[in-house]
Amino acid sequence: MKFTLSWLKTHLETDAPLDVIVETLTRIGLEVEHVDNPAEKLAPFRIAEILQAEPHPNADRLQVCKVDVGEAEALQVVCGAPNAREGLKTVFAAPGAYIPAKDFTIAKGIIRGVESGGMMCSPEELGLEGDSSGIFELSPDAPVGQSYALWAGLDDPLIEINLTPNRADAASVYGIARDLAAAGLGHLIETPIGAIAGAFPCPVEARLDFAHDDAHLAPLFALRLVRGVKNGQSPEWLRNRLKSIGLRPINALVDITNFLTFDRGRPLHVFDANKVSGNLVVRRGRSGESLLALDGKTYALNENIVVIADENGVESLAGVMGGEASGCDEATTDVLIESALWEPANIAQTGRKLGIVSDARYRFERGVDPAFALPGLELATRLVLDLCGGAPSELFVAGHAPDDRQTIDFAYSEVERLTGLKLEPAEMAGALEKLGFAIAGQASNAERVHVRAPSWRPDIEGKADLVEEIIRLAGLDRITPVPLERESAISGPVLTLLQKRVRGARRALASRGMVEAVTWSFVAKAQAEIFGGGAPELSLANPIASDLSDMRPSLL
Repeated sequence: MKFTLSWLKTHLETDAPLDVIVETLTRIGLEVEHVDNPAEKLAPFRIAEILQAEPHPNADRLQVCKVDVGEAEALQVVCGAPNAREGLKTVFAAPGAYIPAKDFTIAKGIIRGVESGGMMCSPEELGLEGDSSGIFELSPDAPVGQSYALWAGLDDPLIEINLTPNRADAASVYGIARDLAAAGLGHLIETPIGAIAGAFPCPVEARLDFAHDDAHLAPLFALRLVRGVKNGQSPEWLRNRLKSIGLRPINALVDITNFLTFDRGRPLHVFDANKVSGNLVVRRGRSGESLLALDGKTYALNENIVVIADENGVESLAGVMGGEASGCDEATTDVLIESALWEPANIAQTGRKLGIVSDARYRFERGVDPAFALPGLELATRLVLDLCGGAPSELFVAGHAPDDRQTIDFAYSEVERLTGLKLEPAEMAGALEKLGFAIAGQASNAERVHVRAPSWRPDIEGKADLVEEIIRLAGLDRITPVPLERESAISGPVLTLLQKRVRGARRALASRGMVEAVTWSFVAKAQAEIFGGGAPELSLANPIASDLSDMRPSLL
């Protein structure tokens, strides 16, 4: 999961510096894998102005420039860019600066007999998009001497966290901000999402066509039509949000759905309404059906795959990827916005069978917030109206959002029993409430309470999960390390005599420069047979791979 610091701050009001945010994320279980701070890479590059540009005396294609870089005296720089001219504001790198795209460090030098004290740069040389046929051409009001990264807004760090499969709630920038606010790192910015009044009934309806035992595959499916939209390029803020995490902007309608997938953890899909024939039906796929998806590949379907179809056939792989035939493009004028809930296990099964890895699948197979399905559709509608215009219909909703949350009978003593850390009930209750848990039966001297998880935490199933939530906010560093009992008259030695001898031998050999090789205990059947193995008794019942099917008969 990737996000930028500025994106995070649209949901989290905080003055915490980057290093504190990074440390806190890891401390509360959202391990930071990587931080890319472009301001550090671009720190040596400053805005400069060419005061004078004259032909190089010994080279036809070079110019000798006097450059103001905000210091007391102008510098002399030899430049071969065709657009170098007097009065141009550009980007300058002093000797010692590292040029990322060219992989070299600038040094003072003599170029065809003339000294050069730096380099004027092109966007390509800094690894940036832009016209690279010459050096940067900045606006006339660019402040000479200032950091180029700061002036150009390129000082926004990119943070990447490694999510464990249970933390579907943190697969969004809003969810991460919510966790940091609970950890005391700021205030969560909560903006109410109002219902949008429809101007007319939704002309397209949807039917959930499942047997009673299959109703769990798609408990809710909601639609809204927006007529008269003008689809085109997204505004700069939206394009920059997507590009900052490595996504390619496509068009406003598609970009809105991609943005909400990462911003709120709410995958949606948009159909070009004029390419949809009749009403929609959500059902199991059928053998012999196929779909040309948005990735340009055709997928064969079967009855284990849930699809969205119209009168012409399958239009979308539910919760995984849309179809190319009904996709939105620059000519789209009427759009159907879809927000649905899908069974996580079925989405995971579909994605694995078809070999599709999509951002929607990533979230649906982990479990999205069922309570945000309809508010997410309202939020998407608002963005469509703001960016593309149009008139919205009323919502059409088939099914309902389930609420499978259980009330957990929780004894506060479980925290000390499982972690060894003794906390006050008020602190434990406060941690749960900050994370959105509802607590009933609470009193100043309560030892047991009833706890209900928020709708966005489908992973909370029992008491141990609540202990984990409390302890990650309290801080694992507060747990006092306690050594395991080593040896007593009752338990006897921890290691057997053979184990002691083996360890001693290993250490003795290693201390003499030898290296121990720990190899696979499993080999392919053909290899095992060559070395005297391959007997049925030494074959694995459930091998992790076909070429690791038998126990190794020999070290050779």
